[in-house]
Amino acid sequence: MSAPRPGPTDAYAMILEAIDLGTYRPGDRLVESELAERFGVSRTPIREALQRLETQSLLARDGRSLIVASLDHNQTAELYVVRGELEGLAARLAARHATVEEVRVLRDMVEADNDLRDDPAALARANRRFHKQIHLASHNRYLVQQLDLVHRSMALMATSSLAVEGRGHIAQAEHDKIVRMIEQRDEDGADEALRLHISVAFTTRLKQEAARREEEG
Repeated sequence: MSAPRPGPTDAYAMILEAIDLGTYRPGDRLVESELAERFGVSRTPIREALQRLETQSLLARDGRSLIVASLDHNQTAELYVVRGELEGLAARLAARHATVEEVRVLRDMVEADNDLRDDPAALARANRRFHKQIHLASHNRYLVQQLDLVHRSMALMATSSLAVEGRGHIAQAEHDKIVRMIEQRDEDGADEALRLHISVAFTTRLKQEAARREEEG
């Protein structure tokens, strides 16, 4: 018997992961036949996956073609507002409901991820795992669902704020504080620490955008 294929196996999950990892970036055109060949599936599930992604506004129409959608300044700001509120609530609930084992996993993640502070791509992947673990530790399925939607939209941002020099070290210190608050069962402290983490990430992203505009300018 052959070994199971690692990673997602359905067309929707595979395309979503490719967008999330930056294989397909905002503005890139997605072609059914090319995707089917790339992922080794027939065109029917690819077509259905593309329709689903378009419905979720992760893809947009460019004439007859589908392209990976992009977020303008206002959409990015709106997304960060919602993310801050929901992530803060997740941290608050994690401080209240997380099991001893879940808290230990969060602490282990922070310790392990410290080795990735100078590798933005690897740290970005680890960052997604860390936040997902907090979402799950909230033990609120409806909140987890909403945060999944938010994080899917985050994939439409062309660059990670973790790519800014020094941001990895700061972000890891912020993660450490979030986990400390959860360890101490400090609901207000966990909420505040995670909201601040999101606020600093947004500020960093705004500076990225300003620098990019100046370079293009």
